[in-house]
Amino acid sequence: MSGFASTNDLADKTVSFDELGPGLYAYTAEGDPNSGVIVGPEGVVVVDAQATPAMAGEVQARIAEVTDKPVDRIVLTHYHAVRVLGASGYPAREIICSDVTRAMIAERGQQDMDSEIGRFPRLFRGRDGIPGLTWPTLTFHGRMSLLLGAREAQIIQIGRAHTAGDTIVWLPREKVLFAGDTVEFGATPYCGDAHFTDWPATIRKLRELGAEKMVPGRGRALMNAREVEEALAGTEAFTTQLYDLVRAGVAKGGGLGAIYAEAMATLRPRFGHWVIFDHCMPFNVSRAFDEAQGHDHPRIWTAERDQEMWRALEGQKPG
Repeated sequence: MSGFASTNDLADKTVSFDELGPGLYAYTAEGDPNSGVIVGPEGVVVVDAQATPAMAGEVQARIAEVTDKPVDRIVLTHYHAVRVLGASGYPAREIICSDVTRAMIAERGQQDMDSEIGRFPRLFRGRDGIPGLTWPTLTFHGRMSLLLGAREAQIIQIGRAHTAGDTIVWLPREKVLFAGDTVEFGATPYCGDAHFTDWPATIRKLRELGAEKMVPGRGRALMNAREVEEALAGTEAFTTQLYDLVRAGVAKGGGLGAIYAEAMATLRPRFGHWVIFDHCMPFNVSRAFDEAQGHDHPRIWTAERDQEMWRALEGQKPG
């Protein structure tokens, strides 16, 4: 293995732009980060901005195929660089996120930006065009609604899972859910900033919505209730099994390296074919190890910490 598992992932992915309903679209790319699109009467709402302004331009090119309306609002489901740094590439007048997400940008946004670009360079095409951190123009606490003509888009801070500030966009009439990274499909959840203990309750809240279509954080658009449940159940199974294993190992006094080896051997048969499994697992086990020891607030990942962790668990220096 040469460097982080992700540094060897260089192949461009095929983009899909699927219609979920009138004016509702999923921008997906074979397990790369997704964006959602809601065409309103006066402008377009984009859910998650992509990683760079150049990549935001690719989303807008697809939007231009279905409407001439501009993107006037962006909703950020959480703070990670790969989701937010493309915001400057849109003509949006509002950038919306939860108050917790804004606090996380302030606390750790720069470290996360440096860390993510180092880990996964392919996901930051055109990164020289990033002007800096993305800051919201509007924050909310708990929930808010966008009234788009006759359509309501509920923006809900659904609960801690992938991060402390996880937000979804839910269209109750259409039963369409833009889930952010609270749910993945055929892709390994990244849990480096996760709250494993809370994640099952967050999944229950999502399940109770009764979504019939979903755009997960990664993976293809889900077009019926059966597929939605498959994604919910898969994400729940992965995160629960991982944390249960790590928690049991910590309780027995096991070290991080031994627990990581056990987790890889135990989870690979069921989940190893999921996108970015090898990339995510060292970060996932490290965070689960911390949480199982009582560290509720995730430690900040820096480029230096990334390398120390990878060297310890994979036995070599990245790069």
